[in-house]
Amino acid sequence: MVDSRFLAEELNDPDEESLPIQSELEEIDLEEHVSPVRRFIHHVSFSDRLSGMFMLVFAVAGLVLANLSGTSHFLTWLSQFQVGLHAPGLFMSVHDWCQNGLLSLFFLVVGLELKQELATGSLSDPRKAIVPMLGAAGGMVAPSLIYILILWISVKTGLVASHGFLPADLSRGWAVPTATDIAFSLAVFALFSNGLPREIRSFLLTLATVDDFLGILLIALLFTSFNQWYWFIGIAVTATMWYFIARMKKIPKVLAVIVCLAMWYFFEQSGVHSTLAGVLIGLLAPADLRYDENEPRAQRWHDALTPLSVLVALPLFAFFATAINVTDDSWTVLTSPIILGIVAALIIGKPLGVLLMTWFSVHLAHLKLADGLKVRDLIGMACTCGIGFTVSFLIAALAFNGVHNVEEARLAVLIGSVLSACIAGFVLHLQAKNPKYQNFVD
Repeated sequence: MVDSRFLAEELNDPDEESLPIQSELEEIDLEEHVSPVRRFIHHVSFSDRLSGMFMLVFAVAGLVLANLSGTSHFLTWLSQFQVGLHAPGLFMSVHDWCQNGLLSLFFLVVGLELKQELATGSLSDPRKAIVPMLGAAGGMVAPSLIYILILWISVKTGLVASHGFLPADLSRGWAVPTATDIAFSLAVFALFSNGLPREIRSFLLTLATVDDFLGILLIALLFTSFNQWYWFIGIAVTATMWYFIARMKKIPKVLAVIVCLAMWYFFEQSGVHSTLAGVLIGLLAPADLRYDENEPRAQRWHDALTPLSVLVALPLFAFFATAINVTDDSWTVLTSPIILGIVAALIIGKPLGVLLMTWFSVHLAHLKLADGLKVRDLIGMACTCGIGFTVSFLIAALAFNGVHNVEEARLAVLIGSVLSACIAGFVLHLQAKNPKYQNFVD
């Protein structure tokens, strides 16, 4: 970006009339200095459709390669291949590095987005954000209840043996279908919502952001095993250091990277899932303008890291997460309460919870949607919330202990997410053809 003071000196015209010329020169300067490759990467990274399709290619590739006789064994070997430093928490399989390492980058971007949204974005005004926030809460409660209901029915019908009210090893799966994948849900919405009001996308974006935050809380509260106390001192020290480093006028980049990596390592060793280090780093970033900067640092870092998250971290995680070997036995377990519960929770519970809570908020609590919107306008959007994927895959790996149960949960998330995407696409397409939305077409 061209420095305005330097530009004023060059033009010998420091008054406000130089501003249009300044903007014009800045645009020309950017066009000349940004390579076509960087422009393409930026375009793909910030396009809901293209980034979602890019992730989908990797997800499909993982599923296909895991079921081809010539590649399945190699993919299994690659997933389990150990790599890293010979130190506790730093020598893991490729799959674990994608889940604990690369996914931390995704959660860092989520944390930065949350911080900026809380400071200046859609979450900064509770009056405007309250309805999608409540919708996100409903979209987490309803799937959990449906999963528990199906598990209870399975116990009562004798499909699952249990000495108590519910089998302890399966009941933890209620958290799996509570998450919405923000990237895939926005991608499906973008593909099929041509002509729908922009306010619906804003509702989805706010809801999915809050959903991510609630998913982070679930991981922190439910899937944490506290180890030695001194690791938490390390977390506190590095978090404090990062807080002050992030607010320095000139940030020492090497020190910042070392402190952030140390914080990630302390999380890894403490028993708290290491991806939450990324969230904390993002939330501690400054979201206000400082030192005559043109953009808040949280927003600038979010935009800088988004290509790495969207084009590297998430696709690689999706590739290994969907590498599920679907054998003949896999189809026989489709009646498993894990699969039935998660699939039903995603395709029924998610949209039902979002719509019911939104309806209650508008009609009983007398809260307001955006001008011109009604609850029925959100049906297609609510269906996209059943696309669990990234965070659901992560919770599935944390919720269950046995490998067999984890594989069933991953298969259920995949089936439920695909069905939700298909249903959402169909409903959004029908909505977009409705004459009442024709005035919204650009």
